Amino acid sequence: MKLVKTIALALTVITASSCKDKTNNTTSKTALEKKIENNKEKDMNVLFVLTSHDKLGDTGKKTGFWVEEFANPYYTLLDKGAKITIATPNGGAAPIDPSSDSPDAATEDTERYNKDEKTKALIANTHKLADINADDFDAVFYPGGHGPLWDLANDETSIALIEKFNAQEKPVAFVCHAPAALKAVKGTDGQPLVKGKKVTGFTNSEEAAVGLTDVVPFLVEDMLNENGGIYSKKEDWAAYAIQDGNLITGQNPASSELVAQKLLERLK
Repeated sequence: MKLVKTIALALTVITASSCKDKTNNTTSKTALEKKIENNKEKDMNVLFVLTSHDKLGDTGKKTGFWVEEFANPYYTLLDKGAKITIATPNGGAAPIDPSSDSPDAATEDTERYNKDEKTKALIANTHKLADINADDFDAVFYPGGHGPLWDLANDETSIALIEKFNAQEKPVAFVCHAPAALKAVKGTDGQPLVKGKKVTGFTNSEEAAVGLTDVVPFLVEDMLNENGGIYSKKEDWAAYAIQDGNLITGQNPASSELVAQKLLERLK
């Protein structure tokens, strides 16, 4: 009888141990699956859309995209593991605004860009916007510079792309002059996308300060107001960015970092 009790006890211990191992294995498997799923959720495919326009109106001067407005968001996202694709309306080399590549406009991020041959090669050979599918990306970001006022503001491919990102409820982000690309963009209700939304962008007074009020085809601040946006701003050259749903906008070059941070938070 004593032997029977001993055997029964042993079988109970073995069964309990087996159940515990099975539970541990199940827990470990569940934790691993959850970790894999979390890693999938953190994958970030971001499209950067730059201007192809390089003429500053009739001034005879050059324009393009503003380096700091590209560089800070680019490295902010890249350093967090984002996969970034760069596109322009024409494809090929994206023109750089010479003023943004001067010592006066230099920042830690522009200096990093100037030493980054790999990224400069991407800028010299961008994808053509017409070849881009919004379904392949989690967000889109538009750096500024005066160029977008002439091409992206009226580019049908860009307009359709932003509308698709918005319809898919994906983040759409713009800084400085880049909100110009929203000029003809409609929301899912057929109204201007910015209508009734909190937005910002390069101010009228900042445009006056750089002496280009009568050169640009339109003023970003005026356009956003005319399209029904709830426009706000800080003092000239102050860092300021605002988010309304999936729409993120920044006031000027100094606002690039804030826009990048808001975009990153939205992607997490």
